[in-house]
Amino acid sequence: MQDECTVNQTIKYLGKKWTLLIILELYKGDGYTRRFTEMKERLPGITAKVLSARLKELEEEGLVEKKIDTKTIPVRSEYTLTESGLGLVEVIKDIKRWALRWKIENLACGAQDCRDCVL
Repeated sequence: MQDECTVNQTIKYLGKKWTLLIILELYKGDGYTRRFTEMKERLPGITAKVLSARLKELEEEGLVEKKIDTKTIPVRSEYTLTESGLGLVEVIKDIKRWALRWKIENLACGAQDCRDCVL
């Protein structure tokens, strides 16, 4: 596969550990928004360094928008899915449907919408 291939270029950032889970956590937030600390708490095992790096990559790719509230102490960073990021959520849902259809060994999923998932 050539380096310039669209799939190859996209997988370079989407295929990294935590990236799709970060997208799903933003999707679950009010207005598709979460603060950095909220995401850190909801993604056990992720380090602040990795979360920060992934969010920066997603922002550079136009999937996430960052807003900084300097009126509070400490300063709060909020991240919101863009229209492009919401489009990616639909792809993640397609992956979920594929996995459930082909009986990939995993926990049975009771939530039809990933936004309602409590796992």
